[in-house]
Order: sequence, then C-alpha cells, then structure tokens
Amino acid sequence: MTKALVIVFVKNIKLGKVKTRLAKTIGDQAAFEVYSELVKITEKATQNSAIDTRIYFSETVVASKWPNHYKAIQSGADLGERMKNAFIKGFEDGYQHIILIGSDLPDINTNHITNGLDILKHHQVVFGPATDGGYYLIGMTKMHPELFDNKPWSQPNLLEVSLKALQQNKISYGLLEPLNDIDTFEDLQASTFYKSNIKLQQKIQQLND
Repeated sequence: MTKALVIVFVKNIKLGKVKTRLAKTIGDQAAFEVYSELVKITEKATQNSAIDTRIYFSETVVASKWPNHYKAIQSGADLGERMKNAFIKGFEDGYQHIILIGSDLPDINTNHITNGLDILKHHQVVFGPATDGGYYLIGMTKMHPELFDNKPWSQPNLLEVSLKALQQNKISYGLLEPLNDIDTFEDLQASTFYKSNIKLQQKIQQLND
C-alpha cells in the first residue's frame, strides 16, 4: 500500500445516462460514443500508475474496466456526499494524500495526478480548475467536510465558493493548470481530442445525418 491514493469517479456508460447536456445537441447515441472515448483517456491516465487507485462507479461495478484495481459503487444523496464518502473511506484505510478525478476530461494525463500529489506535499488541498468554473480534480491531506456540504454542484461558481470556504478556515491550497471538460457540442468541437479523433467525428456525423 502506498501513502497516496487516486480515486476515479466514473459513470456507467449507459445510453441516455451520460453527457446529457451534450446529448441534447447530438443525440444520446453520439453522446454515448463521446463519453466512451473519454473514459478510455481516463483509464490510460491511471491504469499504469504505481499509485494505489480506486474506481467508484455510479451504479454497477464493471469488471472489464480498470482490471486489478479496487472497485466500488458511489454512495450518497448527491455528488458532494458521494465524494466525501470516498475520501472518508480512503483516510480511514490509512492513506495520507488522496486525489479524486472525474472521467470526462479529454486532456487528463498522469502528470496532472502526480503534480497534484506534489502540491499536497506543501498544501492541505489541491484543485484542478475546470474552465467552466468547476473543478476536474480535488485532493486533500486530511478530511475537510466543508468542501462537500451544501455546494453549488454543476454551477459556474463551484470552485470560487470552494476556495472561499478554504480561505475562511485558513486552509492552504494549490491549483493545477485549468482544463476544459466537455459538456456541450461547442466544447467538443473546440477540443484537440475531437479534432484528432477522425473515427469519432465520422461516427457522430453518421448518427446525425
């Protein structure tokens, strides 16, 4: 067991259940294809890491994903409670530096995780800001429940509100480089991930012809 832990939150890849904002523009099947590709990128970023990794699925454990890693189902009434419970379990199990990421980032790679853990050597909390005002990564050296209770999930002021809570409690934090997540068709079209994935472009075009 390492002192560091990476937690990955992943939605089960089900038609009509993933990337719902994107699906309004390109349809459920095309959104399904996009999210499937994004999960592959997240797998690549975490699969060969020497850092202990735990995968939390939204509904059911998928054995074929992240083979040989700890897998569980997210528990809690909202995203904040689900993340908080995953962190609590990690700290209870003896981990000292814990990072949690989502699974819908086209530009995530191993460096974002290792850089986040490096920041935790000097700060109590680390965030990876998302360009939409939220965050794609959160890490802590001990439990800070105020980061998960009564927060504006999926709103453009999430990171701002979270940083204010840290400042009010005089908790030190560091920030990684901002990354763009994909919520809309405009996000998708602007991403290098999409521009460089000809097969995905062709699939989406076929589905929308």
